[in-house]
Amino acid sequence: MRIELLHIDDCPNTEKALEHVRAALAALGCQDVPVHLRRIKTAADTAWTGFAGSPTITADGADIFPAGAPTTDPACRIYPTPSGLAGVPTVEQVMDALTKHGL
Repeated sequence: MRIELLHIDDCPNTEKALEHVRAALAALGCQDVPVHLRRIKTAADTAWTGFAGSPTITADGADIFPAGAPTTDPACRIYPTPSGLAGVPTVEQVMDALTKHGL
């Protein structure tokens, strides 16, 4: 499985999202699965990526949180979490989403 973190320049949530994805992978016993960072600079960069705002986490090219509306705009993304809206999903949410995607 290929895990990608799609992000825009200067996204304030990229690093935290990367930490959450790595923590989720470790909790699932998959700490050896690499997380690939893909920077989105232009609308053309979003083609065939599943980008729904920064940061977007994909597994084999599919957004693991499919409720996000795909966009070609280099914009931020908001996730619903148990504590309210946030710039990144929780580690538990990432674990659940990766499990649903076959990890």
